[in-house]
Amino acid sequence: MTAHAAGDERDLPQARTPVAPAPEYAINPLQRLIQERLRERGLSYGEVARRGGLPRSTVYTLAMTRNLARPPRPATIDGLAKGLDVPVSAVRAAAAESTGLHYYDGVPAEQERLGDRERELLIASIDELTPEDRRHVAALVESLRNRSAREPKDG
Repeated sequence: MTAHAAGDERDLPQARTPVAPAPEYAINPLQRLIQERLRERGLSYGEVARRGGLPRSTVYTLAMTRNLARPPRPATIDGLAKGLDVPVSAVRAAAAESTGLHYYDGVPAEQERLGDRERELLIASIDELTPEDRRHVAALVESLRNRSAREPKDG
């Protein structure tokens, strides 16, 4: 008796079920920036790293990590901008947004006269805060911005 005659269906052609394409996951803004520049310029992670003075593993990790716990250090942002040949402000904004923070590049004219010491302290210390602390600080800043928007302007 053959296997087919015995009711064994292993030798019969199997109907092929179409395989659904792998779901595309949402990438964060920093990943998008890196991947788009790599495609546009035909660069590799190694080339970007060499041009920016960064380890290749750093560029690869930033390009592949969906959920950044904190923004990269300023030197990494500078190196990445140089390696990708984009403005530092573009990398800084993408990195901040990727961690749930908002980055505002422009400083209102009246604040430029004030010392930059407080501004630099706030920016530098963000890496030292936990995600929960950053959410608290962000809520405080938003509250202060909303309060100043409601207050009448003297002038």
